[in-house]
Amino acid sequence: MPSGSDTTAEAASSGPAEERPAGSRTSAAAPRPGDEGDAAAKGATPPGGDRPGRLRRLGRLARREAGRSALAAVAGLALGFAFPPFGLWPLSLLSVAALSLLTHGRTARQGAWTGFAFGLPFFLLLLKWLSVIGWDAVIGLSVIESLFVVLMGAGFALVSRLPVPSLWPLWTACLWVTEEWARDRVPFGGFPWGRLAFANTGSPFTPLAALGGAPLVTFCTALTGGLLASAALAGWRLRADGGLRVRGALPAAGAVVVAAAVTAAGYAVPIPTKADDSVDVAVVQGNVQQAGMDFLGRPMKILNNHVNATLDLAKDVKAGRIKKPDLVIWPENSSDLDPFQYREAYARIDEAVKAIGVPVLVGALVDHPRKPGYVFNEGIVWDPKDGPGASYTKQHPVPFGEYVPFRKELSKIITRLQRVPRDFYPGDHTGLMKVGPAKLGDVICFEVAYDEIVRDTVNAGARALVVQTNNATYGRTGQPEQQLAMYRLRAVEHGRPVISAATSGISAVVAPDGTIEQRTKEFTQDVLTARIPLRDGTTLADRVGATPEWVLAMVGVLSCAAAIMIGRRGRTD
Repeated sequence: MPSGSDTTAEAASSGPAEERPAGSRTSAAAPRPGDEGDAAAKGATPPGGDRPGRLRRLGRLARREAGRSALAAVAGLALGFAFPPFGLWPLSLLSVAALSLLTHGRTARQGAWTGFAFGLPFFLLLLKWLSVIGWDAVIGLSVIESLFVVLMGAGFALVSRLPVPSLWPLWTACLWVTEEWARDRVPFGGFPWGRLAFANTGSPFTPLAALGGAPLVTFCTALTGGLLASAALAGWRLRADGGLRVRGALPAAGAVVVAAAVTAAGYAVPIPTKADDSVDVAVVQGNVQQAGMDFLGRPMKILNNHVNATLDLAKDVKAGRIKKPDLVIWPENSSDLDPFQYREAYARIDEAVKAIGVPVLVGALVDHPRKPGYVFNEGIVWDPKDGPGASYTKQHPVPFGEYVPFRKELSKIITRLQRVPRDFYPGDHTGLMKVGPAKLGDVICFEVAYDEIVRDTVNAGARALVVQTNNATYGRTGQPEQQLAMYRLRAVEHGRPVISAATSGISAVVAPDGTIEQRTKEFTQDVLTARIPLRDGTTLADRVGATPEWVLAMVGVLSCAAAIMIGRRGRTD
């Protein structure tokens, strides 16, 4: 984000000016040390045919920024440890504070580089579960996601020079929301992994989700981190000015007090949990043949696992060992064959549903009826009397995992993409379905990371949320724990219980206050039974929708625009 103010600030930060005799003046035509480098920077080639001036400047810049870049990388790694499976959420505050300090008073170019040095290690650690596919996938996606942090780092540097220094943490917090707003939407529909809110699903900031959703949790986390940075900066200046003075200590003390107030604000937010009704559910985790890319194993293997687990559940119900549920939930891809194309698959599902005697929500891949080569990723309500009925089709297929953009061109270059033989066709409506006595909102796998999909499902009338997922490819990599954290945030955000059904784990029952009441281990066959509350009321976050995110994101953009305009006006003056 280069501008003329960047050039001025960069020149000022490059070191002290040369000392000259008093009263001396340098002729405009007289050469000065470093003119060769200036000529090289402008494109002129000095004698010798190369550009030693530019190389020297780049070398000096690299040496000067090495320490700062190393600190940024450490801060990025610390942010990675704030997320599951590590779950050290206080590190998210320290990481934000560190990036704020490292970009304060810098040029936009320097801030951008610091943002990249911060973002790349963060995403490499966060997304290491993609190494199951290949480390090139981890690195490639991490670089793409880091580009958003590059822009944010440049923005941090710009707004640090705005008037009223006490508002600096506010601008940085808005910019963090701006970065997540953009990253959640582009490219190919966005990739929301790594939002600050998802690192704070068991922190004092969590209840704020009921007011403004995940964006508000991100904002308050970033604001607190920015306030800590402001306090540290004020303390450093106080020390540099020669010691403790009451008046000089006020900015640091004030920043700490406001940071504590923002952190404690979540405790004042009521989380609606009172049930209007309740229902007994059973969650079947049938398990897979093996972990990794080839989790499917033999045809019918995964389906038979879920059928057999459901038949065992029916035996326990008949024997009186378990109370009969009102409905049963199977995970995404619990039928590894299209039941409408393979009679054996249809028969096995029907056998299990009739044995348990209640509706079962089945996950299956269904061939598109009119477009060969396309499939639907569906949740299907299977009734013991009427058979398959209402269904929900996943609205947001995963690019390069469930469909391949530019398939014809890219498949020739990246042969691994041929392992995705068919493209998933997106659905066009929410997952609200009546499953037995309950109106449930179905969300499939990665869709739980997208605010609007979950919110639209609740506003359509869902009284509880179901997440059908298949994490077998990424088992034991930390990815299932990261997704489980999202369930906790969504429960609080919408005041709804969240029931997760996974082929190989983690299946879970999450209460409306975000408490994990039950969960399974990975790569085990298991059945969870629970009585879950059904709620009709909506939270403030449901009613205001995406408005808080848009407002905060636009404030971040406008703060950068103001910094650029003020910088240009200063140069004109």
